[in-house]
Amino acid sequence: MKNIKIEDRLIFALDVPKVEQAKDLVNKLDDSVNFYKIGMEILMTGQYFELMEWLIAKNKKVFVDLKFFDVPETVGRAINRLSQYGATFATIHGNQKLMEKAAENKGDLKILAVTALTSLDKGDLEDLGFDCDVKELVISRAKRAFEAGCDGIVSSGLEVPYLRKHIDNKLITVVPGIRPVINDDQKRIVDVATAFKSGADYIVVGRPIKNANDPYYAAKSIQKIIQNCL
Repeated sequence: MKNIKIEDRLIFALDVPKVEQAKDLVNKLDDSVNFYKIGMEILMTGQYFELMEWLIAKNKKVFVDLKFFDVPETVGRAINRLSQYGATFATIHGNQKLMEKAAENKGDLKILAVTALTSLDKGDLEDLGFDCDVKELVISRAKRAFEAGCDGIVSSGLEVPYLRKHIDNKLITVVPGIRPVINDDQKRIVDVATAFKSGADYIVVGRPIKNANDPYYAAKSIQKIIQNCL
């Protein structure tokens, strides 16, 4: 077992259009969430780093989900700069050399390689030129990420059991697309209990908490499920 606090295993996707809304949600969620993912929507506000510093000042952990993808040297330098801000996780998306450069420059930042987005299924991957099974692609990319020195991967919960079977358990697995029911734009999804029973280290939850009548209660309910699973 990795040394991860149970209450840190739930990561809330802070996907809102304004920083004021983000801060309001964080205050409402209070002690029900300790870990926040901030992505491209918040980046477009121009106040991304202000929000990151505000979260860290409140003793919250930050997952920078910007999926860095560029020339390996450029990504390496960007990761080096980002590592100085105090975030816990950051995502990258690219080939072996890119992953290696990110790992070389990460400092205390943990690098997560994206395998295949949970919004994609086999048909979507074929459209992108990947003529292979989704599971095989995820396992292959996860192996390469581990070899490159990345700390973990982002993967659907459907592939986690196979990752645990084929890759060193030191690899951190972060599972997005957690839903109570299958009814939206995510295609390869699982529920909270299934994710952890399959071997996930962290889950990312957004809409089921954000859109709940009582977000605090929704997050606390998920924390209770996690505690029962572990």
